[in-house]
Amino acid sequence: MKPNIGRLTGLDREKLTDALYGLGWAAVKKLPEPVAARLGDRIADTVWKKRGKGVQRLEANLARVVPDATPHALSRLSRTGMRSYMRYWMESFRLPTWSRDKVRDSVDVQQVHLLTEALESGRGVILALPHMGNYDLAGVWVTRALGVPFTTVAERLKPESLYDRFVAYRESLGMEVLPHTGGAAFGILARRLRAGGLICLVADRDLSASGIEVKFFGEPAKMPAGPAMLALQTNAVLLPVTLWYDGTPVMRARVHPGIEVPETGTRPEKAAAMTQALADAFASGIAEHPEDWHMLQRLWLTDLEPRDAGDRGTEAA
Repeated sequence: MKPNIGRLTGLDREKLTDALYGLGWAAVKKLPEPVAARLGDRIADTVWKKRGKGVQRLEANLARVVPDATPHALSRLSRTGMRSYMRYWMESFRLPTWSRDKVRDSVDVQQVHLLTEALESGRGVILALPHMGNYDLAGVWVTRALGVPFTTVAERLKPESLYDRFVAYRESLGMEVLPHTGGAAFGILARRLRAGGLICLVADRDLSASGIEVKFFGEPAKMPAGPAMLALQTNAVLLPVTLWYDGTPVMRARVHPGIEVPETGTRPEKAAAMTQALADAFASGIAEHPEDWHMLQRLWLTDLEPRDAGDRGTEAA
């Protein structure tokens, strides 16, 4: 979430953004859990009532997911969505203080056998997730409950100090974090997979030139080519995962069946088919739990013309 910091620009804006995130990590993790949860709901409701750019974009995105929703129902859904989004932040700020038992008991994974069997195969595993629930918590569950380390990729943020905070935070939770830019991430990820390792990628939004066009809730959007290309190049198992909350302290997760490699076609054609299958798996989970899809940025191609650089926001995926 990008703080609303008024008319500040340039270096001052970056410094304040970093300071606000730093305050969150320092202060929220010290609060009793019920207090933190209530605070998160109050912040979410305040942001929702202001109806800033992020809330409006979330509501517009949800309108595609739930096309038959009335304006009133859509408004309620976006409010619940903002509460879900703030729960992600409150949990993430507190995760470094959680015990192994607390992490294990806070996640319930359906069809986890698909993941454990894939790991046992030695082929390497790619978990691909949309911006749902709390993917940091899911990652910590993998490292602590399953005892499996993994590698992920983080988008470079401004200021650089904020990016460093996210990297340090995720590394403290047992993740290997690679920068999204620089060109070296793909090769390192491929090496990890060939060694039988696990990588986790948030993969429901791509604005790069290499993104693959898919049909998503009936309209064209772009999603990253990386998961499918890595699976093709390394013979790794590609597993979609969706996450959601159900009103309890436990986050739910579902491991979907693996994305199969098409028997025919060129490599780009196979990658396109696999990415479409991934988008379909994401859509099935998002349709069931739209309030837990935290997409506050433009995604569909028709919304990206003309593009506004300020719409990207501050996100660490």
